[in-house]
Amino acid sequence: TYDVLEAAGTKWNFLKFFPGLVGGHCIGVDPYYLTYKAESLGYHAKIINSGRFVNDSMGSYVAKNCVKKIIAAGKNIAKSKVLVMGATFKEDVSDIRNSKVADIIKELKTYGVKVEVIDPHADSAELKHEYGFGLNKMGKGYDGVIVAVSHKEYTNHDEKFFKSILSSNGILVDIKGVYRNKLKGINYWSL
Repeated sequence: TYDVLEAAGTKWNFLKFFPGLVGGHCIGVDPYYLTYKAESLGYHAKIINSGRFVNDSMGSYVAKNCVKKIIAAGKNIAKSKVLVMGATFKEDVSDIRNSKVADIIKELKTYGVKVEVIDPHADSAELKHEYGFGLNKMGKGYDGVIVAVSHKEYTNHDEKFFKSILSSNGILVDIKGVYRNKLKGINYWSL
């Protein structure tokens, strides 16, 4: 994915959009207004609906891939602990409206995974009210760490940091590829 985007980015007018979670009060919702109006006029907006389906499924997709990697590392998924870093709908804001991170957490919990969440911008009480989970203090011994929202506070973390919080053979899931090509000695997965 990133190789294709980098190659396409050599074109002078190419806009770089990277894989990730699409939530919030605008981009994640507005296409539904457009498709509703289109369908009321007799037009079925297949591409817009397909795009929304993919985006709405991304949280589950990320969680399932994390689970597969934890199992492949020989760990019992029902006894696993995963840290989710970031809960807001995008980087460096406190807004949690329509955050797709909640979908990741919900999916992980269906496998019996113990999920802990940290976020320097989100309000724990608001998360608890809106999604049923609050914030935790970061611990150690995680079988998986998901960097769900790449807040600026997270972008300078290095291999030493992740090794200090991951269990042996733990998986780092880097949704936006912030650490791509930077971490060599860690079990790594990205979109």
